[in-house]
Amino acid sequence: MNKPNVYDCSVIELPKIENRAGNITPIHGNINIPFEIKRVFYSYDIPGGEARGAHAHKECHQFLIAASGSYEVVLDDGKNKRTILLNRPFYGLHIPPGIWAAEQGFSSGSICLVLASRIYEEEDYIRNYDDYLKYKSNGTK
Repeated sequence: MNKPNVYDCSVIELPKIENRAGNITPIHGNINIPFEIKRVFYSYDIPGGEARGAHAHKECHQFLIAASGSYEVVLDDGKNKRTILLNRPFYGLHIPPGIWAAEQGFSSGSICLVLASRIYEEEDYIRNYDDYLKYKSNGTK
């Protein structure tokens, strides 16, 4: 079983088309990010300093972007932890399946844009940290 660790999560710089009227960042699945995009969602109106997320996926890849404002992503593989600050809309964080991730420290007015490799499937989520540690040790929930 592939057991990714926090160092398999990567910050990817996205293309930026600059114009004095405003910039554009296009994102193409399997070109700019390492998977085909099946779902897009975003979190907003998050109170400043609030935390969200705190779960892992069994199969789904995620790519997080601070579309506006900033926040930190705390990555955890059951042994190591790593914190990534997202604060530019042309950088994103790829989180492969099997990594516990939590977003925290949202600036006021921030928007967390998420591109996912799968449609929403509740059975793909691991929402309890103890269950996550069991999953990492033997591959089952």
